[in-house]
Amino acid sequence: MSDTFIRLGILAIFFGLCAWGSYRAVLFAQTSATVRTRVKAVGSVRPTLTADKASGAGAVWARLVEAVENSGLSLSDSNPDALRAKMIAAGFESPIAPRAYVLIRLIMVFAVPALGLLFLAIAGLEFDLVNLYFVGVISAALALLGPTYFIRVRTSSRKTAITNGFPNCLDLLLVCVEAGLGLEAALDRISREMVDAEPEVSRLLVRTTLHLRAGASREEALRRLANLAGVDEISSFCTMLIQSERLGSSIGTTLRIFAAEMREKRRMRAEEKAHKLPVLISVPLIVCMLPTMLGVLMLPAAIRVATQLLPALAGK
Repeated sequence: MSDTFIRLGILAIFFGLCAWGSYRAVLFAQTSATVRTRVKAVGSVRPTLTADKASGAGAVWARLVEAVENSGLSLSDSNPDALRAKMIAAGFESPIAPRAYVLIRLIMVFAVPALGLLFLAIAGLEFDLVNLYFVGVISAALALLGPTYFIRVRTSSRKTAITNGFPNCLDLLLVCVEAGLGLEAALDRISREMVDAEPEVSRLLVRTTLHLRAGASREEALRRLANLAGVDEISSFCTMLIQSERLGSSIGTTLRIFAAEMREKRRMRAEEKAHKLPVLISVPLIVCMLPTMLGVLMLPAAIRVATQLLPALAGK
């Protein structure tokens, strides 16, 4: 009897969980449909929400940096201009980004060794000179080289994303200009269309559009776009647009020529990767397959030498 009640209770709990999960799924679907409808109606909600989120995180870091500097600790780097350029290349455009970077490195100098000592205590290892030496070396490497490596990787990935996404942006820009849109309206439309496919390019175009709306000249906004991107293709694109505006030539013709050049460069990059592929494949082939092939070819001869030639030589 007790087993029956236990089974009934388990079934009741199971069906209750299923009912609750179904209710939550329906509620989530309704909420998603409502949000999707609002996003389609507004059209530019996604960039705004992203900007608000980024500004909220930036406000937290700004308060933290201000509190540390008010305590008397300076977070200025010895070469602030170079550090500022590195942070912009990595995508951190906030004015407090260099000081926040210095603060993070300072925190890691104390936090990483503390975590290393905690690991020694949890692992039950002795606090002898050898263990402390290894913990100190590893902690110093992580604390000093970790943030630098992160910035380098972030810069490389951002440049790669911009380089790969800019040709598509250029094709859309050419279509918009040939359809009759001005440069500012075309950049604004493309920034909203590419927010999901190419977020880095979309972010750059949004900032350029905001600078144009704030009253900056087209030349100033384009030069700022080239500095923020840090990519040669975008720098050439901005220079060509500036020269086209100065000389009074058609932007559509300029974009058509540059789009053809960008497609040719993208094709050349693909061919370069294809030509590198045999060289890259040769390394695992040599390491993995060559020893096996040598073993298959040489093993029968080695067995024959061991079974026939060596006994004959020993008999002589």
